[in-house]
Amino acid sequence: MAKSKQNSIHQTYKINASPTKVFNALTNAKTIEMWSGSEAIMDAKTGTKFKLWGGDMFGENVEVVKNKKLVQQWNTKQFESKVTFTLTPKGKQTQVDLVHENIPEKHIKDYAQGWKDYYLGAIQSMFEG
Repeated sequence: MAKSKQNSIHQTYKINASPTKVFNALTNAKTIEMWSGSEAIMDAKTGTKFKLWGGDMFGENVEVVKNKKLVQQWNTKQFESKVTFTLTPKGKQTQVDLVHENIPEKHIKDYAQGWKDYYLGAIQSMFEG
């Protein structure tokens, strides 16, 4: 059986908030509900099992470095992948470097756009509003 090619997404966002506020937007369930518009189960602890978008996206926090880095195992009904958020202060902004690994080739385009439309782009918009 042929194995589908795996790809990674690399994106960078500048967000008008401190690393503390951006980290909170990634790990606090109530804040996630604000920018996602959907119920979330999440916290900032290593080993936490989380659920986003009604359980369509679920996984586990693999590594948590408060206000600096978050590594998560992501699962969907189709595949399992790894997401790393690295936060770097840049003046009054925070630079978020996203690496999303192990995405089947047929899903890469949708996920790349999804980060912009529904996840980090939504966080960016929340802090600009």
